[in-house]
Amino acid sequence: MRIVQIIDSLAIGGAEKMAVNYANLLSNKIEFSGIVATRKEGKLKEKINNKVHYLFLERKNILDFISILRLTKYCKTNKIEYLQAHSSSFFTAFLVKICLPKIKIIWHDHNGLSEFLSSRKTLALKIASYFFDGIIVVNDQLKRWAESKLNCEKVIYLPNFTSIIDNQKSETKLFGKPKQQILCLANLRFQKNHELLIQVALLLKKSHPDWTFHLVGKDFNDNYSNNLKQNIITFSLHENVYIYGSKMDTNYIISQSEICILTSQSEGLPISLLEYGLHKKPVVVTNVGEIPLIIQNGINGFICPNKDSNVFFEKLSELISSSELRNNFGQNLYETIIKNNSEEGVITKFLNWLQ
Repeated sequence: MRIVQIIDSLAIGGAEKMAVNYANLLSNKIEFSGIVATRKEGKLKEKINNKVHYLFLERKNILDFISILRLTKYCKTNKIEYLQAHSSSFFTAFLVKICLPKIKIIWHDHNGLSEFLSSRKTLALKIASYFFDGIIVVNDQLKRWAESKLNCEKVIYLPNFTSIIDNQKSETKLFGKPKQQILCLANLRFQKNHELLIQVALLLKKSHPDWTFHLVGKDFNDNYSNNLKQNIITFSLHENVYIYGSKMDTNYIISQSEICILTSQSEGLPISLLEYGLHKKPVVVTNVGEIPLIIQNGINGFICPNKDSNVFFEKLSELISSSELRNNFGQNLYETIIKNNSEEGVITKFLNWLQ
């Protein structure tokens, strides 16, 4: 089998990580595994293993036909059977299929706005879906949406997966006091709802002033990011909330944290939650997307109503007050991830589904 992953960029993000994960794992399972970055490269390029065939298109715009011809030639030369197109890169795969009708498109939907699907722009996607041979989704909401809105009968839910086995350098040292650091590993986007984090930080500053919040994820330097930074200044949280931007050494960063959180108002299945679990970290998270399928409240973490800062603060305070509870939650979450989100299980199911 010969499969190529297509992704818009290799910047650090959930969809991008999964594209690299699939390419790396498949390189040990099939005859040919490749990955194509269409618009931009990024830090995740360093995580592509040597067995994976890599191509950067440097596509200038949506109708950059020179780059499409390059990709078509690449697919023809390497006898590619499947294009696994992640998120918005489905259109690139669609244009290649016009040139190579026998090639098969698998669209991988990572939409983190699963609570806001009614506002999704769909015209181009609906047209392209006539040419899809299959659709992979990362939660049940997306599965129901694809089955009702798109023109492809073959839809499968495959959970995200991750691994902590890599060669990351240990570079990023978290500020604040050791054993009192709370990590939020999420890009600075409105669906990640850092406003809730700020509200909780204000409450925690009064009750546990030595505990600090650490925000690691891509900073787009847009209005959302600027408002977040302004709130940190306005509420005098500059010694309580730290922003680091995008970092490659996430394993080292997670290992330094005592508690990990997600304050999202919309999610698919966040990769960061899986990474927290593999590091045996206790978590406080919101009940959005597929998170409730992973977190059993009071057993392997605390799960809180979306946008409820008081409940989130109460559960975070409860974790802070008990090292035994933190250890139990961390161990239980680790066992959950190993059982339900193993990379081997997902890849085997994926390959069987293709056949």
